[in-house]
Amino acid sequence: MNDYIIFMHDDTETPVDVATPAWDSYFAMLRASGRFCGGSSIDAGVCVHRSGQAREVTPHLSGYIRVQAESIDDAKRLLIGNPVLNAGGTLEIRELPQD
Repeated sequence: MNDYIIFMHDDTETPVDVATPAWDSYFAMLRASGRFCGGSSIDAGVCVHRSGQAREVTPHLSGYIRVQAESIDDAKRLLIGNPVLNAGGTLEIRELPQD
């Protein structure tokens, strides 16, 4: 199994409330799959650069989920029922290399 991180973008037409039965159901499905490794919502932040110049923060990241999957296509299957995706939002999947 490989580790993947799924970034959730806050680019839906209407805000997605984090305290809903849809999220409860989605996380229950992930936990039941045995492949859920954690996650969190993300608040505003800052970018730090060695030069001291401020860099623009990606303002639309709202959270992440970490999962285990055989492949990126397998990880995509774990998105079924995700409230952000269901609301028309964007999810970004990245493999986490084993260092």
